[in-house]
Amino acid sequence: MKTILVLLTVIVFTSCGRSQENKNEMTSENPYYSRTDTSKLAVSNEEWKKILPADLYHVAREAGTERAFTGEYYKHDAKGTYYCAVCGNKLFRSDAKFASSCGWPSFFETDRKGSVIYLDDYSHRMIRTEVKCGRCDSHLGHVFDDGPPPTHKRYCMNSVSLDFEVDE
Repeated sequence: MKTILVLLTVIVFTSCGRSQENKNEMTSENPYYSRTDTSKLAVSNEEWKKILPADLYHVAREAGTERAFTGEYYKHDAKGTYYCAVCGNKLFRSDAKFASSCGWPSFFETDRKGSVIYLDDYSHRMIRTEVKCGRCDSHLGHVFDDGPPPTHKRYCMNSVSLDFEVDE
């Protein structure tokens, strides 16, 4: 029993985030990934499933949620830019990130208008606003009206749906 618990712990901790090397490899295999192209994508879920790692596909294309307090960017405080992990769309700047204690990385504003889209979400017996990437329609998380000034918004995002590039 103890061996099983140790094995499960190792699996959980190694699957909580993709290393930068794995992310670079993933984006090189994704022909739709671009940090400069802002044109809208129309890619089928079948195509995304061939390209994306299983954890990212589940969250981004099936509106899944990573476990709270496990994401790579939850306590991340480096200065830089956050992009959509699926398509490379620019989403947030680190100076809009704040410690919300909700278990997921949180931001009070997007980097630019149109970088995300909003949909009503009535799943799980809740009324929420889903946030999707404005370029590829991938699920990123949800937005709430309990954030800090000046916007009073809390964009509660899944780390797996984000890529990060540190400022030079």
